[in-house]
Amino acid sequence: MKSGQSRGSGRFGADVVPVAVPMAVMLAIGLWGLDRGGMWGDESVTFQVAQRTVPQIWRLLHDVDAVHGLYYLFMHAVLAVHPGEVVLRLPSVCAATATAGLVAALGVRLAGPRVGLWAGVLYAITPMVGHYAQEGRSYALVAAGVAASTLLLLRTVDGVGGRGWGPYGAVVGLTCALHELAVPVLCAHAVTLALLRVPRGLWSGWGRAAVAVALLLVPLVWVSRGQSGQVAWLVAPGWDRVERLAGNFSPGPAGPVFWGSLLLSAVGLWERRTAAVALPLLLVPPTVLMAVSQVRPLYHDRYVLYALAGASLLVAAGAGRVARALGRMRFEGRRMRVGGRRVHALLGAAGVLALVVTFLTQLPVHRQDRAAAHRPDNLAVVSALAVRQMRPGDPVLFVPSVGRLAALAYPKGFQRARDIALRESASRSGTLWGREASPGELRRRLASVDRVWVVSEPYALDPRWSPPDPVERAKLAVLREEFAVREEHARDGVVLRLHVRRQPADEPPGEPPGAATTARLPVSRPAAPRTRRRPGRW
Repeated sequence: MKSGQSRGSGRFGADVVPVAVPMAVMLAIGLWGLDRGGMWGDESVTFQVAQRTVPQIWRLLHDVDAVHGLYYLFMHAVLAVHPGEVVLRLPSVCAATATAGLVAALGVRLAGPRVGLWAGVLYAITPMVGHYAQEGRSYALVAAGVAASTLLLLRTVDGVGGRGWGPYGAVVGLTCALHELAVPVLCAHAVTLALLRVPRGLWSGWGRAAVAVALLLVPLVWVSRGQSGQVAWLVAPGWDRVERLAGNFSPGPAGPVFWGSLLLSAVGLWERRTAAVALPLLLVPPTVLMAVSQVRPLYHDRYVLYALAGASLLVAAGAGRVARALGRMRFEGRRMRVGGRRVHALLGAAGVLALVVTFLTQLPVHRQDRAAAHRPDNLAVVSALAVRQMRPGDPVLFVPSVGRLAALAYPKGFQRARDIALRESASRSGTLWGREASPGELRRRLASVDRVWVVSEPYALDPRWSPPDPVERAKLAVLREEFAVREEHARDGVVLRLHVRRQPADEPPGEPPGAATTARLPVSRPAAPRTRRRPGRW
């Protein structure tokens, strides 16, 4: 009994350390620079929607963002504790930390403690993981759910009688409810079962779990299908997206680290059991989404973040195979003989050194990612500009209306201003950024003012931009016909302009808003306009 307990405790220690170390590394990376000084558009959607009442969230989901419904309800409970930017991102940090531990646990079960440790740390130091670990969206949580379900799948296959399909189905169902584009993980797991050549009884249990998940998702898919306009900005992926995904999944940049990882992944294919789990997880979800997206674009790298775990496992398995081969070798010289434990110690040190070097090569990327300017926009900066420039009672116009997210996320900057186009608030209207007045009503409101501040997206400054929304077209027409630009301030891809009513001697209608006036003013110009997708989409 004592000897058995001794072996069990030793095994426990050998299994815990390889899991705990990657979790500690991931937690440190996730918390590093977490408060970067501002939310960007998608995060602001999470922030403002999650602070609505549950009935208001439920009403919103009938028209938009049903795919994020469960996540918004979860974040509603989280932000009830404290509505702040750090708290907004903490669930993603915790989820990424858990995923690093789960990847390590998969490696331990498949190929031993050393491979598990390497796989978990590789996952933690990959920049793509660090990026979404610090984002107030659901993708890190989905990755954790997929890793947990993969571990449950493996434990059920290794068990007796397949009694673990209930927990497996529950975790997969919850994960897909967080984001329905996690469904391809079921295809990956089916390929894993085929490669492992499991008996028919296990296939039957897995099939029942998969059917239960599919039935659970039918209502969500039905509702979100009617909201597919949210992803109209996506395009069919080509080979350039494949190359980009390969780079994002690599723990290092193009060069020795990238090609070394690729080589170790190829070696890892010889570890048949590990490859049977890792390779389908790595390849099947991106392949399925890219194939579907040739007909109906649904692919984005972040939707398959969870597949990155397969890459980490393959690289670590390859490194483990090389280490075992070297461990069987003996090195002799005139003065010393190296073998056995010494070789294993040297290999362990070499593995640690390789991971440190890999992280250091990506350190500039990690640092850059922790700057608010590295995100598509920084709504805190927009609010700060408004505080400095607007006077109490000044009318403000958002072009397009999605720019109102800055006022929703940081209302302090706009509390002195008057939103001249707003007809009904976002929370009351069950929309993401509120309902605006009709084109006719908007013209009447603008006719009553002699000056108006315009918060503009860069692409809206392009005279060739022709929005499909009649309200947006009315905004541009009134500004062009009746107003001229007096001031312009640009910061982090957002432009704040003061428009004043044009006098009869000013430039004739038909020119871009403020074309003549702006040429005479020492205003700051933004960099070349960059088209940005509308926040709040999938």
